[in-house]
Amino acid sequence: MTLFSPLTLGDLHLPNRLVMAPLTRTRAGLDGIPGPMVIEHYRQRASLGLIVSEGVYPSHAGQGYTGQPGLVTAEQVDGWRSVASAVHEAGGLIVAQVMHAGRVSHDLVNGGFDVVAPSAIAIEGETHTPEGKKPYPVPHALTEAELPGIVAEFVRASQNAIAAGLDGVEIHSANGYLLHEFLSPASNQRTDAHGGSPANRARFVIEVATAVAAAIGGGRVGIRISPEHNIQDVLETDAAETLATYTALVDGLAPLGLAYLSVLHKDPTGDLIQGLRAPFGGPLLINTGFGTVTTRAEAIAILADDVADAVVVGRAVIANPDLVHRWRDDLPLNALDPQTLYGSTAAGYTDYPALATAAAE
Repeated sequence: MTLFSPLTLGDLHLPNRLVMAPLTRTRAGLDGIPGPMVIEHYRQRASLGLIVSEGVYPSHAGQGYTGQPGLVTAEQVDGWRSVASAVHEAGGLIVAQVMHAGRVSHDLVNGGFDVVAPSAIAIEGETHTPEGKKPYPVPHALTEAELPGIVAEFVRASQNAIAAGLDGVEIHSANGYLLHEFLSPASNQRTDAHGGSPANRARFVIEVATAVAAAIGGGRVGIRISPEHNIQDVLETDAAETLATYTALVDGLAPLGLAYLSVLHKDPTGDLIQGLRAPFGGPLLINTGFGTVTTRAEAIAILADDVADAVVVGRAVIANPDLVHRWRDDLPLNALDPQTLYGSTAAGYTDYPALATAAAE
């Protein structure tokens, strides 16, 4: 097994084990429709074993960022259909990361809808809105009666992804967004069946994954988690509590036959992450590069040491659409321009040259 050998993830058959991380890039405009620039961005990266799209909102209320794409309207689905066609024509695979932002939003961003969360606890600090920076609002605490409606939003978005020709979905349960908010005792202070104990806090994520797998098939569904990431006030600082929560989560996911478990964590070799691998029972994808950039040597070592079945890479893929070629042959890389990570233009999005182009200039 090497970084460049094939891999099967459920119903997906990857030509290599390099996976493009889900990367917010805010290039879908105010209407959330993937246009020609988004299509070209993903097409350029089709040599990756698998592309995981940026987080895509499953309902208008779930939108977290201006310029984020959705999977709600017919026009958005048509946009993703064009993305899928371009990636497939270039020989690639792509899944949509379905992401409900939860309390990481504002009514000026999501079109005036209520900002929702497990509990009525606001994030400290400010968020970017079309009217400038604004304090995060106190979210509406979802009632038990409202939870099935959120599940249905994930299901509809996932069905829309399949209708658009995408190869599957990744459920976003990481990085402080809605599903992750349910997992953490800092953001989930409920006293009903979806709060309190580790098993109760894991319950809603399991319900979402179960419903999505039933709707489109578990072999087309992955899930992303980020235990101990401690971002956006979703804190997991008690090691025993965190282990119990994520053990309950993977125990609930294991019967679903999901395509993969993708984990963002700075220490993938530690007891927490490796301890989740056996009970999950399926392929494990590792992303270490949130605080630091994942290097070629690190990616190769993760596979060589059987730490995971595939490596998820972000910034190197942004700057190098042909990263598979460059890493396979140990060739020089384009440098990343952090000033163009977010925006609305092609700069830093579709203008990073592939190696042949770079060599000719």
